[in-house]
Amino acid sequence: MTRDRFIDHTVVVTGGASGIGEATVRAIVAEGGNVVIADLQEELGAALAAELGNAAIFQRTDVTREEDIEAAIAAGCTTFGSITGMVNNAGIVGAVGSIMDTTAEAYDKTMAILSRGVYLGIKHAARAMKEHGGAIVSLASTAGILGGQGPHVYSMAKHGVVGLTKSAASELSSYGIRVNAVAPGGTVTPMTNALVEGGAEAMTQAIAAGSPLGIACMPEDIAAAILYLLSNEARYVTGHTLTVDAGLTTAGNTPPSFFAEEAKILKHAGQRELDA
Repeated sequence: MTRDRFIDHTVVVTGGASGIGEATVRAIVAEGGNVVIADLQEELGAALAAELGNAAIFQRTDVTREEDIEAAIAAGCTTFGSITGMVNNAGIVGAVGSIMDTTAEAYDKTMAILSRGVYLGIKHAARAMKEHGGAIVSLASTAGILGGQGPHVYSMAKHGVVGLTKSAASELSSYGIRVNAVAPGGTVTPMTNALVEGGAEAMTQAIAAGSPLGIACMPEDIAAAILYLLSNEARYVTGHTLTVDAGLTTAGNTPPSFFAEEAKILKHAGQRELDA
């Protein structure tokens, strides 16, 4: 049963044809909203829009092209009257390998999608929202929180998303525009499934095995966090990066030995306080 949180809302979702983007598109429509599916994957995007009916349109969008992002936002305004939300989700793994071997060309191609695309999405969404306010959510990553969670350029770009979220939130709050990010941990998506033999099943098992909660993160888990930040339930939240990783970056996967010890006060040099 829908709660209709998004009635009279229109959201542009880049990379909306598959993975986290698709889950977000479906969730917004299920809760009464309209969506522009902005993606390069024409067949998948058009099919999803057709399935969702009048609540969704597909706009072919290459986020490295500023005119494409402008066109996607304009399509939302033309079709649905205005846009109230923007999800900068489009992404790739990008350049992999040693920093000593990664080419400048590979760096540029990766940053164009993961960094420049987010910058342009915030820029043009803000222009469209400045008269009536709205909410922008960008996809960061645990690789934007800690080192060693992803390839070098990917990590650099995702750290940049966290920084830009704070900076843009500072400026755009005066227009009633909230700017936040979501930082997923490992999630079962077509992008990550392609990294392992065995596809989705193998990736699901691998993520569950490394999760402090013992379960795999699915696209719907990240979509739920995005919807919260887009909705009026988060009306007092801006400049924040919501990490969705089963506590991996904050609590860790292995509890320290202290938790299993007899309850006493441990003093310096290994001395223990005696019971009274």
